[in-house]
Amino acid sequence: MSTPSPTSRPALLPLDDALARLRDAVSPLPATEVQTVSTFDGLGRVLARDVVALVDVPPADNSAMDGYAMRRADVPAAGTVLPVSQRVAAGHVGAALQPGTAARIFTGAPVPHGADAVVMQEQCEALDGAVRVGIVPDAGLAIRRRGEDVRRDSVVLPAGTRLTPQALGLAASVGAASLDVVRRPRVALFSTGDELAMPGEALKPGAIYNSNRFTLRALIQAMGADCTDLGIVPDRLDATRDALRRAAVGHDLIVTSGGVSVGEEDHLRPAVLAEGELDLWQLAVKPGKPLAFGSVRRASGGNAWFIGLPGNPVSSFVTFLLAARPVLRRLQGASADLPAPLMLPAHFDWPADRRREFLRVRRNAEGGLDLFTNQGSGVLTSAVWGDGLVDNPAQTAIRQGDTVRYVPFSEWFA
Repeated sequence: MSTPSPTSRPALLPLDDALARLRDAVSPLPATEVQTVSTFDGLGRVLARDVVALVDVPPADNSAMDGYAMRRADVPAAGTVLPVSQRVAAGHVGAALQPGTAARIFTGAPVPHGADAVVMQEQCEALDGAVRVGIVPDAGLAIRRRGEDVRRDSVVLPAGTRLTPQALGLAASVGAASLDVVRRPRVALFSTGDELAMPGEALKPGAIYNSNRFTLRALIQAMGADCTDLGIVPDRLDATRDALRRAAVGHDLIVTSGGVSVGEEDHLRPAVLAEGELDLWQLAVKPGKPLAFGSVRRASGGNAWFIGLPGNPVSSFVTFLLAARPVLRRLQGASADLPAPLMLPAHFDWPADRRREFLRVRRNAEGGLDLFTNQGSGVLTSAVWGDGLVDNPAQTAIRQGDTVRYVPFSEWFA
């Protein structure tokens, strides 16, 4: 990792190049630190090992609806009347179906041996001890076949999968009572700036409330990591170095906001250089040009990764998604790629910029995208009003009706 001089100003770095550097630098957490959790408690965790089906799903042929199970050959014409020989409810196994009879059956119940069709009750007429079948059924009608969803011994959830509610349901459906997951990355977070105050405190002249502390803490947690909040660090080199040393202990990643520029009060850069290694990147993105990536030495040995985000609220939010998210996903063994975009029409005009832009937008009732009018890097309301970002290439103007690359916010946490 390079260690630039305190006065160097790197050229703008394309985002794809930055992502490649992050992927190459950061390795997944050690396999020795895999944890086993109950499937009940797996939400948001990342699988360390494949989930393999212990059973077929469904485990037996079963009825897709309430109705009557029968042999197709016993129904030569609509209106055929068959005696009802048994009743089969879900969770119970019926006897082999006697030729020339039907079985009353309910959704999810195993299909009796010998039956090859189920006719739903709305197409039948119940008689005293018999049923009039209103159609000639096709073979296999309304029968869910054994293993049609999942085959025993198949991989249903590969390692690296972030566990969603539906993934947990799938794991349970194949008999997985517990799951091997990557331990949660441990992230230390602090903000720098004498101008920062906490909500509830009286604002002194020149002060602002520290929104980044709340946004970034929540983003870290949303990414499935544990967050240690080290608060606000004064704008002094000694205080910043001390905070970095404390943050490196027991943490995999240090995330900061503010102080990554080259001003006289921006102490993070010299502090990280004194305590570890640093690349200061000027990303070719908007918002969020300044980004610091490096590592901080631990006194006990080893290093904690370091990401310094810009201080403007929207810049901090967007660059977290673009840079810190890939690092956290990489630590967990998941893909560090940006989410795949949806291609949707823009219902706005936007001028070209020399940098790749991430515009705050939201979908409208016509299936297109509306733009928040103020795209300033300090306008956090744009990220609340919007439901996603348009990833607009550099030097590309947008005109009404153009198809653009849209990534919903929900996809950044999938």
